[in-house]
Amino acid sequence: MREEEYIPTVLIVDDMAANIAILSDLLQSSYKIKIAKSGQRALEIAKSKEKPDLILLDIEMPQMSGYDVCKILKSSSETRNIPIIFVTAKNDTTDEEYGLNLGAIDYIKKPFHPAIIKIRVKNHMDLKLKSDKLEELSMIDSLTNIPNRRFFNETFEKKYREILRDKRSLALIMIDVDFFKLYNDNYGHWQGDECLRKVAQTLRKNLKRPTDTVSRYGGEEFVVLLKDIDRDGAKKVVQSLIDAVANLKIEHKYSTAAEFVTISAGLSIKESDEDISKEDLLKIADNELYRAKESGRNKFCAEL
Repeated sequence: MREEEYIPTVLIVDDMAANIAILSDLLQSSYKIKIAKSGQRALEIAKSKEKPDLILLDIEMPQMSGYDVCKILKSSSETRNIPIIFVTAKNDTTDEEYGLNLGAIDYIKKPFHPAIIKIRVKNHMDLKLKSDKLEELSMIDSLTNIPNRRFFNETFEKKYREILRDKRSLALIMIDVDFFKLYNDNYGHWQGDECLRKVAQTLRKNLKRPTDTVSRYGGEEFVVLLKDIDRDGAKKVVQSLIDAVANLKIEHKYSTAAEFVTISAGLSIKESDEDISKEDLLKIADNELYRAKESGRNKFCAEL
């Protein structure tokens, strides 16, 4: 989530130190500045954890041109949404058309006017940040204010690729609020919504690591992803979530599992050396959740 004091980052890519100095001086009062003197270094920065919000990209560089850098960035899902402004001495309209067709959002010709650079960067940066905010909001469940299923789907895909690449583990927990239909029918939909909000926020607050995520999967179902954790550690996390929800003591007279709202959970885990597909990981967790519900609820089951 972006905070109010967030300072956007501009990546300046140019093999000429003088050009970098001019652009840095113009923009450093409003933005964080990152610098790359080659196309390869620009790609490394753009694909890093702290991606730039906008790139000012020179076209004529040795080894790898700005056009080549742009093509690579726009071909990757990781970097295609970073706005690129070409800053170049090329004056031909054919060059400008070519650059814009590659996916750049603007084309500034040298020698440039400092005020024009500042205004254009500001305008494009404002659009980028508004777009980021809308994208962020589209990933949040409006009822519970935690990530939604779309967020889960994208995060699951990303983390699964990462653990395959890095040979790490990934645990998945499917969670269901016990007898929620009976709760909704007897206490009313407003109370049911409030119950889901409390359960969701409790799950979120009881995940201790910043990389752990919980999402609303649909209805009264939630899903948790835990990266880089062993089987025993994942089991402790599941039990802590079950205990945390039980400790809310939300009255539920119509549940046979307890006198208050509880959850059931199913756990699956892909160890670093196991060959389990993303789809099977989800299916196993769902099957284990079914077992937990069939065997009394207010508990979790895990694959052996």
